[in-house]
Amino acid sequence: MSATRADSLDRIAAPPKWLFMLEGRALIELGFMLAIWPWLKDAPRGDGHPVLVLPGFLASSTSTIPLRSYLRELGYDAHRWQLGFNTGYSPVLFEKLIRRVRNLSIHSEQKVSLVGWSLGGVFAREVARVIPDRVRQVITLGSPFRSGHRGTNVAWLYRKVSGHSLEDFDEAFMQALAETPPVPCTAIHTHTDGVVNWETTIEDSIRPDVENVEVGGAHCGLGVNPKSLWVIADRLAQNEDEWRPFRPRGWLSWIY
Repeated sequence: MSATRADSLDRIAAPPKWLFMLEGRALIELGFMLAIWPWLKDAPRGDGHPVLVLPGFLASSTSTIPLRSYLRELGYDAHRWQLGFNTGYSPVLFEKLIRRVRNLSIHSEQKVSLVGWSLGGVFAREVARVIPDRVRQVITLGSPFRSGHRGTNVAWLYRKVSGHSLEDFDEAFMQALAETPPVPCTAIHTHTDGVVNWETTIEDSIRPDVENVEVGGAHCGLGVNPKSLWVIADRLAQNEDEWRPFRPRGWLSWIY
């Protein structure tokens, strides 16, 4: 990333507080997901390959139950991350996560798709960077991988829980996070994200296997947002060596 681009990211402000207060919309999105569950099951079906779902900051695998249940309905071998609550980055946690992905891949004799919600998506991208031979693709949900040192309404909470501040990460580290890992990547985001600035959650790579998909809604609802779920299903259903960008057709073009 160029110095100019890095500086511009560092100046990105957190979402307005009123938008943060509207994150309760996630409960409405959960209810809507349950109401249209039969329709969601008409999404493209899977080939049974393993999918690891990573929770967001301060969340555990409990938060990913709806998403994992949906993926199993579609035929995927969906897994929780098994690392308790996501309390922020640590070398020990990251090594455990790499081991988890590698073991899933070895056991299944297939590459693993990674779906990461918020901070979980930042972790997913870094795992793919370290062991790309074990990762099929990465799908992020509102993940602030281009955050600089600002752009979030929960920096104070991250500092309190993790014991270190976002400012503790040097510029080189933050720039490395923004670089796209060497696997196909889909960044699902919402312009009405109240937790992190949506500009920090999108890819700026021009690679043909990298894309951004806007779905609307709340940050805290991205893992149950029906539009997110359909995009995830569509992305995972592609043949491993035939990745193509998301192109809604027919009635879907009215939704996306």
